[in-house]
Amino acid sequence: MLLRQLEYLVALARERHFARAAAACHVSQPSLSAAIRKLEHELDVPIVQRGQRYEGLTPEGERVLLWAHRILAERDGLRQDLSTMRGSLSGVLRIGAIPTALTVAPLLTTPFCQRHPHARITLESLPSLEITRRLAEFELDIAMTYVDDDQPGRVIPLYQERYLLLTPNDGQFAERESLRWAEAATVPLCLLSRQMRNRRILDEMFAAVGASVVPAIETDTVSALYAHVASRQWSSVISHAWLHMFGVPQGMRVVRLDDPPHAPRIGLVVAGHEPEPMLARALVEIARDVDVRGELDRVLAGYLR
Repeated sequence: MLLRQLEYLVALARERHFARAAAACHVSQPSLSAAIRKLEHELDVPIVQRGQRYEGLTPEGERVLLWAHRILAERDGLRQDLSTMRGSLSGVLRIGAIPTALTVAPLLTTPFCQRHPHARITLESLPSLEITRRLAEFELDIAMTYVDDDQPGRVIPLYQERYLLLTPNDGQFAERESLRWAEAATVPLCLLSRQMRNRRILDEMFAAVGASVVPAIETDTVSALYAHVASRQWSSVISHAWLHMFGVPQGMRVVRLDDPPHAPRIGLVVAGHEPEPMLARALVEIARDVDVRGELDRVLAGYLR
């Protein structure tokens, strides 16, 4: 059994298409197919459900895939361990982040790259459920996501979300210093769509005070949300972390919303696999040196009246 065969299987499971998997591995489709057939022969189990096109993995194939992720993670861990003996970490740190936390990522990734110039980072925007799955299946080394009390894996808290009404300067609440959630529900809103966890959290906040919202516009990216509110036709409820990247558009201002009883927490999560990826451990060390919460509060204070 060759590691390359396991890499082909992981690519096929990810792409769900033989040609795309081959392209991702920089080999021909016949080479990839032959390698997976050889793997099936060596393990004496069917791995791929075959038809005219890719139809998924067999139950045995799913088990082989899990082991493939584990073996490749061990391989990467060995490389990282050896790189530290040479005095410098190398390899690729795979980070998954919920879209609403991406604005904070540079506070950690930039000093990480400065401290470990031979290491690289891939940063993916992913839903929270997908992050949990990919951590468990060795497809990510570390995540930046909402953290709960029963969060599996090792959790390193970064900050608690604070919520603001981003509203036009001539809006009905523009002169207020703070606002109740029920009041924020009365203005024309542009919000993230319901499949986003941030939106579901906001809906819970509004429901707790007996209010509900029907946004004029819904979108699944923070950048698209900002593009719409910059027209000064709508308001939005935003996380204070977004100010770090997007600030406040011209002609708009932010008004602090009442703090919820239990503000959602954002943190780093490392899966409970052993051994823990050394690159993930290195990012955790960066997070302990960087005052993420303090930096976000400093930016927020600059925008509040």
